Amino acid sequence: MRRRVVARLTGDSITYAFGFLGRFFASTSMSAASFRKFLIGAFCALPLFASAQSGYPNKPIKLIVPFPAGGSVDVTSRALAQRLSEQLGQQVVVENRAGAGGNIGMDAVAKSAPDGYTLGMGALSTHAVNPALYPKMPFDAVKDFAPISLVVITPNVLVTNPSVLPANDVAGIVDFSKKNAGKVNCASGSNGSAGHLGCELFRLSTGASITHVPYKGGGPAVADLLGGQVQMMFDNMANASPHIKAGKLKAFAVTTPTRSALAPELPTMAQAGIKDFDVFTWWGLFAPAGTPPDVVKRLSVEVNKALAAADLKEKWLASGAEPSPTTPEAFAAFIAKEMPKYAKIVKDSGAKVD
Repeated sequence: MRRRVVARLTGDSITYAFGFLGRFFASTSMSAASFRKFLIGAFCALPLFASAQSGYPNKPIKLIVPFPAGGSVDVTSRALAQRLSEQLGQQVVVENRAGAGGNIGMDAVAKSAPDGYTLGMGALSTHAVNPALYPKMPFDAVKDFAPISLVVITPNVLVTNPSVLPANDVAGIVDFSKKNAGKVNCASGSNGSAGHLGCELFRLSTGASITHVPYKGGGPAVADLLGGQVQMMFDNMANASPHIKAGKLKAFAVTTPTRSALAPELPTMAQAGIKDFDVFTWWGLFAPAGTPPDVVKRLSVEVNKALAAADLKEKWLASGAEPSPTTPEAFAAFIAKEMPKYAKIVKDSGAKVD
């Protein structure tokens, strides 16, 4: 119905426009040849005029998730995509393009047309860690994107598989690793993730004998942790929470400076004896650089509206993710603070990827 109304409005506007042009020609001394050229130019502009009349969006939007299907980023992205589809009146379709710590998918976003029809769910790894971790990046994490809004933040939590790493506290984990040098692996969902930096910072801060093992997504990493192939992990709360509640993983501390409302019973790493441990996961929505400001603003408003919805907020909080809506400007400022923090951790720890 809406499209038919728009079509009628557009048709009426075009009829009026050509009537106006006819009256304009009659009132001027323009030659017939000049008027024909003028008319041809006006006619060629009609598609743009009609497009402007129809508004944004007038076709489906693609949301690239640079991580595997089934992980916490993917689940969050699909829930947001469904709500945005309802609000915008156009389908928002999720496409997973995993690899290189999220770089492959976000590179596709950066190189897409800046028209608002290709978006990306960037993360801590793609926009704060990878620029310092990877010797060569396929995109500029600042210049090649238009930040839309932060979506969620989730604290990381230090978890172990108690059947393969028996310990009662953080100090016990350090002691076990030193007595079993070379046998304790610390998993993460990918190189450049908060989990990866958590492993590196833990080793740097405590002298623990652990080896970082990156996976292609948080799901596969947790699966191996549950299976005993790896012994510990700094996982985001959204991923780890169900397994902690089921008693399959043992939680020791959260990695944020203050206790998390999502797990108030857990101490911070500082309270557990490891100072200056501030590592948490976040995801946010981006468009390619050059996307019209009005489109970015519209998307930010819609994302903020979705994140404020009681049902969606309750669902995410229950899974360990805290909705964190922002303006595009506030999101850009947030990223600017995150980048140097993680660059220092990468440098101090000597973390590298090929």
